[in-house]
Amino acid sequence: MTGNKSVILLSGGLDSLVALGVCKDEYGVDLAITFNYGQKSVKHEIEASKNICRYYGINHKIITLDWLREITNTSLVSDRDIPVADLGTLESAKKVWVPNRNGLFLNIAASFADSYGYSYIIFGANKDEGNTFPDNTEEFRIKISDVFTLSTMQQPKVVAPLINYTKDDIVKIALAKSIPLEYVRSCYGSDVIHCGKCESCGHLKQALINNNAYQYISMIFGE
Repeated sequence: MTGNKSVILLSGGLDSLVALGVCKDEYGVDLAITFNYGQKSVKHEIEASKNICRYYGINHKIITLDWLREITNTSLVSDRDIPVADLGTLESAKKVWVPNRNGLFLNIAASFADSYGYSYIIFGANKDEGNTFPDNTEEFRIKISDVFTLSTMQQPKVVAPLINYTKDDIVKIALAKSIPLEYVRSCYGSDVIHCGKCESCGHLKQALINNNAYQYISMIFGE
């Protein structure tokens, strides 16, 4: 990958953090983009992303999308309470759906790639969420990469290094590669400490338990 550079979608959550840790050197990650679309955890996501970018020494861009909040009706941004997760179900996924989120974010990243000459766009799609979120699948990755061959001059390729890995696998990779899990922000809620109940928290907590990473459970969930 010598000479190539890339941009990454960085929410500060487990998947984007580990995707960055895995791809930083191989893909020459130069820029991370974090989105503010009115999500309840945005303040903490931005703080986590800033810390992660500082750790890895890469540039960081925050993009605000007020209009996306206006058209999002699920609990991720609305006044409704974030539901307790029923992990791996379509019904649970629908309750936190943001319209065309990954498609939109990747298209914005493609504009940066086109302008700055980046060859790759990286995002943290994974096997577990691919079961219920269609924009976390290999089919989606391939098709949106195909679109960029026509919609950009640079023709960046979308890379999802974790797409065949479960959350258990991703935590295992993080531990093996000393990726700083202390910076992670996966919770959908607005509290400083992860709630431990939402879908994202449920996936992270169970994966930490399955990898005997109890030191992070205390740090992240305050237990």
